[in-house]
Amino acid sequence: MINHSQKNIIKMTLPTEPKLISVIRMTASSIANHIGFNIEEIEDVKIAVSEACSNVIKYSDVETFDLYFSSGEDFIEVQVEDKGKGCNSEEIKDPIFDENRSCGGLGIYIIKTLMDDVKVISEEENGTIIYMKKIIGRDE
Repeated sequence: MINHSQKNIIKMTLPTEPKLISVIRMTASSIANHIGFNIEEIEDVKIAVSEACSNVIKYSDVETFDLYFSSGEDFIEVQVEDKGKGCNSEEIKDPIFDENRSCGGLGIYIIKTLMDDVKVISEEENGTIIYMKKIIGRDE
């Protein structure tokens, strides 16, 4: 998890507006590129971050949320936090794929697939934190 008192943190407080996903993706891409991630890794980060933020926009029922970026020589950490309605994080399961599956519910699964470390902490009526970390070269 990101320590909010670190010096090397970018914090963004954003309204829950779907049109801002493109700004969030560009920010994540710029930071990952600056660190030295390759194109495929940058795409993974962009998709994971946009999925996490989309979850907040769709499900949190809040007007704003916080997005944190932290980085080192070979990694990026991203944390998305909201103070929304939350859920029981123990009930978040990987999806079962079958012909009867309805759309939706794949966001956390996608994030876990693309990133190297993912933690989801959520409590009903106390909000949600989605933490993710990507390390350069870990996919190879």
